[in-house]
Amino acid sequence: MKQQILIIGAGFGGMWTALSATRLFDIHGHHDAEVTVLAPQAELRVRPRFYEPDAHRLVAPIDELFEAVGVKFIKGAAESIDIRQKSVGYIDTSGTPQVLGYDKLVLATGSRLAMPNTQGVAEYAFDVDQIEQAVRLENHLKSLAGLPDSKGRNTVVVAGGGFTGIETATEMPARLRVILGEHADLEVIIVDRSEKVGASMGDEISQSIAEACDELGVKWRLKSSVVAVDENGVTLDDGQRIEAKTVVWTTGVRASSLTEQIPGERDYLGRLHVDSHLKVIGQQDIFATGDVAYAATDDLGNHALMTCQHAIVLGRHAGNNVAAQILGVDPISYSQPKYVTCLDLGGWGAVYTEGWDRQVKLTRQEGKSLKTQINTVWIYPPIANRDAAWAAADPLIPIA
Repeated sequence: MKQQILIIGAGFGGMWTALSATRLFDIHGHHDAEVTVLAPQAELRVRPRFYEPDAHRLVAPIDELFEAVGVKFIKGAAESIDIRQKSVGYIDTSGTPQVLGYDKLVLATGSRLAMPNTQGVAEYAFDVDQIEQAVRLENHLKSLAGLPDSKGRNTVVVAGGGFTGIETATEMPARLRVILGEHADLEVIIVDRSEKVGASMGDEISQSIAEACDELGVKWRLKSSVVAVDENGVTLDDGQRIEAKTVVWTTGVRASSLTEQIPGERDYLGRLHVDSHLKVIGQQDIFATGDVAYAATDDLGNHALMTCQHAIVLGRHAGNNVAAQILGVDPISYSQPKYVTCLDLGGWGAVYTEGWDRQVKLTRQEGKSLKTQINTVWIYPPIANRDAAWAAADPLIPIA
């Protein structure tokens, strides 16, 4: 009977795990293992782009890709993990509970927006965390054109001044002008607890962020937080009121709650601690990758972030190493010392940095050209050709 590798999740981490595992089996001519992916859709949802317009287009089908490399795909939503029985409970497309067994499990279930208990957020705020929510925001923005001109209609509040908040806010003026007209009196406000614009991103990059926001008319309300949201705006912690028909929540993500069903140490974001081969520490047959893995990128104390930059490389290593365990060959230690950032800043351009201290290397249009290349080419799946897919899934591909 074939040994079963079950990968839960078809995001960046899950997809690349599947490609890398089948690659290593092919190299060794091993045909006694089956790689299965369990996920709600056979598509890669290009989450890093959900701040852009036309979010419904930001998906890449991967069913033909999986077929080309011999990956079995099961459509369903995982709900439970039983490590003693080595099984996963899931709900299939008809709503019926089902169970899948495994010999080796790779958890690649990603992360979700960490929704606070703040009054009114669940009812009235929007987000760009999942494609359905990004589409909901887009439909709402388009509906603003049918409302009477008012300060509230023309104002967008973005709660959170991190990566997603900044990209969402700096893209917003152009999106609103398409909908409300070039001469609409727009106001986009980022509410952030920091004392300085872009503080969470570092000193050098924050200068580019401040310059871009000034040029685009994006304002910051610093040392502030939203304590309540309603259909007409927000209330800040100092009691101030901002009238806004649109509030976008971007205040951080947490690892999938499925991590809680696997015994092991977790970080403050819910990610499972893994060893250098991405095996969950304390578990012999369970690996974690992508946003559910707390993985060291180097020997300097840096760890992978919840980004596709890290998830892609984590996936290549997790797939290789789970297959290596079955084959009895040496695994490859995960290492990704190079860290870069490319932050989209709307009509101003983009800023590209290198290093964990984010040294600025490219700005404005040069940065934008690179960001466009990343967003439209580099992070998309390979073509549905086994040789091309397996070449792209090599964990030893140099990271430029």
